[in-house]
Amino acid sequence: MQTVLAPLDDPPALAAVGIGVHGPAGHVDVFSLPDLWQLHLYGYDADLTVDGTEHEIRPGRVSLVPPGTEVRYRYRGRSEHLYAHLRLGAAGTPQGIPVIQPAGPELDLLSAQLRQALAAWPHTPARATAEVWAALWRIARLAPPRERSAPAVHPAVAAATALIEARLAGSLTVPEIARAAGVSHNHLTRLFRAATGETVVGYIRARRMERARHFLRATTLSIPAVAASVGIPDLQAFNKACRRELGASPRGIRGAGPAPRDEAAR
Repeated sequence: MQTVLAPLDDPPALAAVGIGVHGPAGHVDVFSLPDLWQLHLYGYDADLTVDGTEHEIRPGRVSLVPPGTEVRYRYRGRSEHLYAHLRLGAAGTPQGIPVIQPAGPELDLLSAQLRQALAAWPHTPARATAEVWAALWRIARLAPPRERSAPAVHPAVAAATALIEARLAGSLTVPEIARAAGVSHNHLTRLFRAATGETVVGYIRARRMERARHFLRATTLSIPAVAASVGIPDLQAFNKACRRELGASPRGIRGAGPAPRDEAAR
């Protein structure tokens, strides 16, 4: 199966969102979009040729075709699909996405996102852009790990990091994280070190300190409130953690101005 590399770090620039109707005027269409990506969500059976490679269109499949690519559609009657024509930026790591693939259990959500984009497009194009961008990231995660350009994250590590992010303000222990991730304590430790180069405890500490630095530099929350928000309500312990991990006291960090990530976001 062909794979395209789509950079998704920046939102797309939408040129059109709509419902394409094909078939009644002829059973074959051959065309390309010189400057635009084509995103299609299908509800019919047909044949698709992309730069000479043949693919089967089936209901519930989604395709993403890069600019300047010749496509040939062979329809079997009236055929309707949701589509978006868009430009993608050049920033970030390109995502390897099959030219066409089944949406599977994500079909209803993808269809809802594209229909919401369609409804928003005439009046609130920013909302339409947000829906299509979210749909693109969902599509990028449909392919099995072997078809992705980036290394896949082990499901247990993904579950563990999601739990850690959700509970940074509370208590966290490695055994309970491992139970939630469905693996043993030791297995999670091995998986985590392989994926992040850190222990689970070290990762939690780093994430808490990154969040603390953000709150100290980017908000006017009191220092006790910041400490509590990252799960270190003891002010003496929080002060020590800041000095050890961030190189300054909470007041010193606050006086240093925006964090690097905040500056980059401006």
